[in-house]
Amino acid sequence: MDIVANEIAKLVPEAVVAFAHGQMNERELERTMFRFVEGEIDVLVATTIVETGLDIPNVNTIIIEDADRLGLSQLYQLRGRVGRSNRTAYAFLLYKRDKLLKEVAEKRLAAIKEFTELGSGFRISMRDLEIRGAGNLLGASQHGHMEAVGYDLYCKMLNEAVKKCKGEEVPEEEYETSVEIKVDAFIPVSYIKNEFQKLDIYKRIAELETEDEKTDMIDELVDRFGEPPKSVMNLLNIAILKAKAHEAFIMEVASKKEQLQFVMYPQAKIDVEGIPKLIASMGRKLRFVPGAKPYFVYQYTGNVLSEAEKIVDEIRALSISNKE
Repeated sequence: MDIVANEIAKLVPEAVVAFAHGQMNERELERTMFRFVEGEIDVLVATTIVETGLDIPNVNTIIIEDADRLGLSQLYQLRGRVGRSNRTAYAFLLYKRDKLLKEVAEKRLAAIKEFTELGSGFRISMRDLEIRGAGNLLGASQHGHMEAVGYDLYCKMLNEAVKKCKGEEVPEEEYETSVEIKVDAFIPVSYIKNEFQKLDIYKRIAELETEDEKTDMIDELVDRFGEPPKSVMNLLNIAILKAKAHEAFIMEVASKKEQLQFVMYPQAKIDVEGIPKLIASMGRKLRFVPGAKPYFVYQYTGNVLSEAEKIVDEIRALSISNKE
């Protein structure tokens, strides 16, 4: 903490810089905060200890480092430390350059960016509920379940469970597909410098479903920004892989050491009799593990994305819907 404060003091020698954290002596912390309130300190470097209980009208700028690691409620509280008077306030949420954010982190940052008007607290809380989950509503356990599926889908699942208990007809379930492969898949700042353009391209790549759409996207990228680097091509390939995997009733594609794991949707409509034939055609490189969540394990030796797409295409060929 004091190292960061010293670095800032070197960059802005005319400013009075101090730091505050929970490990400080109570009296020392109180003196530091009092000096900051009185305007004797220009820049305060602090931990999240400042997120609640402070009302300092003359503070108009906050810079939050590694914002992707904080919860939505924390970000909302920290942002609320500024803008408490008629002065224009600024909140800068930073994360490491070229860092591939997790889906949950992206949702949190998007929410804090979206809800900026006065009285957004309730909507922030609802979005936080959707992202993190509200726990197991009907059981003794008070954690977990909804975190993986989201508030809307959780309510849908709850409604379907009640219908099953009543003996009513339940529509076919939906499922999500995720791809967790250890490759560089991001848009570097050297390729697209504008953050708004970059976020728009990320969103559009995530929505790709066919090879034709991928080709059109590549043509647009070349036209607007030049030849895409390898990390961007990986991002495009992963988007198509995810779409194909979903068609093949695959819930998860993940790389672990020298293996690829393909977790199947339990109610997948595939030709089960074709599985032994598929395994035999792959020699000893592919095996099938039955169970509540059946999955394939593939021992790959070449390019992980190409190998994953090859296996997904093979599993997709077993789909009864594709054969029809």
